[in-house]
Amino acid sequence: MRTVFVVFMGVALTVSAIAVVVSKHRSRALVNDLQQLAWERDRLETEWSQLQLEEAALASPIRVEAMARGRLQMAEPAQYIAVEQP
Repeated sequence: MRTVFVVFMGVALTVSAIAVVVSKHRSRALVNDLQQLAWERDRLETEWSQLQLEEAALASPIRVEAMARGRLQMAEPAQYIAVEQP
C-alpha cells in the first residue's frame, strides 16, 4: 500500500511540474504577444497623428486659396450679384 502511495505521489508531482512548465510557457508567449501589440498600437497612433497633421496642413484655407489662384487660375469676381428668390 505504501508503494502505491509513493508511486501515485511521484506521478502527481511529475504531472504538476509539467503543468507549471506549460503554464509558464503560455504566460511568456502571451506577454510577448501583448508587447508586440502595444508596439503596433504605438506605431499606429504615431501614424494617425502624422496623418491628422498632414490633413490639417492640406486643408488650411490659405493653402486652398493659393492652389485655387495658382493652379486653377481662379480669382474673386470683380462684382457680386445678389439674386433673391421669391
